[in-house]
Amino acid sequence: MSKHATNPWMDERLPAIERAELLLRELNLDEKMAQVSCYFPTDITQTTDFAERFPHGIGEVSTLETRSALTLDEVTAFQRRVQTEAMDGSRHGIPAIFHMEGLCGAYLPGATSFPSGLGRAASWNVDLEGRVGQIVGRQERALGITHTLAPVLDVSRDPRMGRQGETYGEDATLAAALGVAFTSGLQSEDSDGRRTEAVAKHFVGSHHTEGGIHGAHCNVPDRLLVELYGKPFQAAITLAGLRGVMPSYNSVGGEPVSASARLLTTLLREKMGFDGLVVSDYGAVGNLHGVQRVAESLAHAGLAALRAGMDVELHVPQGLGPDLQNWFAEGHADMALLDRAVRQVLAAKFRMGLFEHPFAPDPADRDSSFRSATDAAVAVQSARESLVLLRNDGVLPLQQDLRKIAVIGCHAVSARFFFGGYTHYSMAEGKLAANSSMAGLATRSDDIQTITNNIPGTTIEASEGPAFEELLQRQQPGIRCLLDELRRRMPDTEVSWTYGYPVAGNDDSGHEEAVALAADADVVILTLGGKHGTASIASMGEGIDATNINLPPCQDDLIVKLGRLGKPMIGVHLDGRPVSSDAADNYLSALLEAWSPAEAGAEAIVDILTGAHGPSGRLPVSVARNAGQVPVYYNHPHGSAWHQGDSIGFPDYVDAPHTPRYFFGHGLSYTTFDYAGLTISKREVEAVDTVKISLTVTNTGERPGTEVVQLYLSDRFASVSRPVLELAGFRRVDLEPGEKARVDFHLDISQVAFVDADMRWRVEAGEVEVLVGASSHDVRLAGTVSIISGALIDGRTRGFYAR
Repeated sequence: MSKHATNPWMDERLPAIERAELLLRELNLDEKMAQVSCYFPTDITQTTDFAERFPHGIGEVSTLETRSALTLDEVTAFQRRVQTEAMDGSRHGIPAIFHMEGLCGAYLPGATSFPSGLGRAASWNVDLEGRVGQIVGRQERALGITHTLAPVLDVSRDPRMGRQGETYGEDATLAAALGVAFTSGLQSEDSDGRRTEAVAKHFVGSHHTEGGIHGAHCNVPDRLLVELYGKPFQAAITLAGLRGVMPSYNSVGGEPVSASARLLTTLLREKMGFDGLVVSDYGAVGNLHGVQRVAESLAHAGLAALRAGMDVELHVPQGLGPDLQNWFAEGHADMALLDRAVRQVLAAKFRMGLFEHPFAPDPADRDSSFRSATDAAVAVQSARESLVLLRNDGVLPLQQDLRKIAVIGCHAVSARFFFGGYTHYSMAEGKLAANSSMAGLATRSDDIQTITNNIPGTTIEASEGPAFEELLQRQQPGIRCLLDELRRRMPDTEVSWTYGYPVAGNDDSGHEEAVALAADADVVILTLGGKHGTASIASMGEGIDATNINLPPCQDDLIVKLGRLGKPMIGVHLDGRPVSSDAADNYLSALLEAWSPAEAGAEAIVDILTGAHGPSGRLPVSVARNAGQVPVYYNHPHGSAWHQGDSIGFPDYVDAPHTPRYFFGHGLSYTTFDYAGLTISKREVEAVDTVKISLTVTNTGERPGTEVVQLYLSDRFASVSRPVLELAGFRRVDLEPGEKARVDFHLDISQVAFVDADMRWRVEAGEVEVLVGASSHDVRLAGTVSIISGALIDGRTRGFYAR
């Protein structure tokens, strides 16, 4: 029995907040400051300097450097060693929280890697996303890690932003549904009682930055901030009991979020009802002084963050350091601010079960829970369902009797391109780069142009060589690239490859050989896109933004050259933003958006190409034609974009349409579907009512297929300008040829609520159109509902998506 077991705060029958209060009363200033701090080890295999730097324990421990671990035993030993030192240094044996990223899986040897957030959003599969969250939480808890920095609940309308691939896309309803599922799956507990707490990020509006630049200022109107960017967070708080939030780096309306009491206290805690732990992004508190310059010293920055509602500073103490501690000791800072934060930290530790189970499980118990026989199957399903068939003239699925296939593109011969930003591989690979781009950890040479192996015409470092492939095979033994998978699955077809082009720039030195190879082929497959990842080897990722969202000239130009051959051409696009190319639209027979499909990428892509499985992904974003069209999104207000109005101006730009290249919700199948029989249970409703909306979907083609039925609403007239339509719900429906299914939606009328002119949540009387279709631009059925009388409602408990 622990020497602390008889202390009153060890009574598990008490609520966590009461236990935290009892323990807080016993802490001195040194111990309190320790609890709002974080330890960031740079090498988990070495004897730590923890005891010297943090003699009174610690609040959190970063596990980022487990990305370089070779075995789970190394990670277990690290967790137990640091946890022992943390508890030994604390008079009361307070354990540390160990945190880890979790967007695409754990940074652990043998952990399952999943597609990017944008790719998983393209599945429109809530149940599957819940299973992904369960796996991530289980695998991290098996190593004693109970704070997972996920999900990413940012809403993204700007493909210039390098982090778009981390998000669930442009729609708050889709992000809310998937975010709730992931959070619910993640915040599970193991058989011993360890519980994961999710840390949703990045609160709030971080993808509304000026210029699409990561961390830049955001001029977000208050209504948009709450209705759009706040919705996924509110849904996760209300429906999934979200326990953690990470503020974004940027400023909103002149206030850095990390120092904004308006956002972190008034909005998040008081209006949205959040009662969990707020942890800073890495280095964000220090940025208040050194970057945004709203604090004249680091101590001022730390005090501003505490006043705003921050609880813990990650990843190292900057603002919450010795100078601020002296202010508390001398009475120059209000101790109640520190007590509030420490109370939240201790409550989280009690909720997580850390006082009872502080250490990583024994290796035998760890291994039995870390791996499950179904984990790999979930990764395959997630990758497969993420793929979106954007266009197809009938060349897909490939015929098995093809004589020759020419495969062109650097992506085809290395599975490294399947792993996007915030995957384990990408984070480990980033350490091989000359320059880091990860916020809070960025290291740059004086001139990135001095890197000697840049891709021609770019500042991107070429990532070729044995070190990269050795790392990949160590993490993912036996993983196959796209070329190898095609050859394995099509043994009677000659599948040849040539490099063609790099991931960026204007290098056309491989074009001549590519044209020659294609001239002798029956079908040409081109791998397109950039390098979604981290550091200077990536063309897109955290801190890696762009003004050009189209394919690079080296790829577009070759498509045009190959088009003159008249051969069927199939594009497979890999990146963190959707493909956008005039050349692809003009010359490709088929185009498959593959995002960053992770460990099951090759299998999933070839499944779709060969017709072993039909494509079922749907776009979670509207695809802009070029950066000049940004932002372009389907749920724009009446009188905007391609609903501008005839009396105001011409219906298009002088050099491009107003409409996107591909519409939100778009995605083709290998079969066809018919919609019929729309029924609405009530045509006249009150604000508190629930309406059942039903229809029949029939597979009218000759192949099995999955349709994603999409329910949209359009408020015909309102007291403020409202979106032309908004996603309200969706269903994936699997159907055999000739099979039909009845699809039901249960819609809470409170879901049509909006923030009125007085910034109150209101359901307004009037007519609402009910629209059902295959995309935001392909509406098949329509009806109306009349709201007889409006009402003010509680925005925290409103409907978020139809069930």
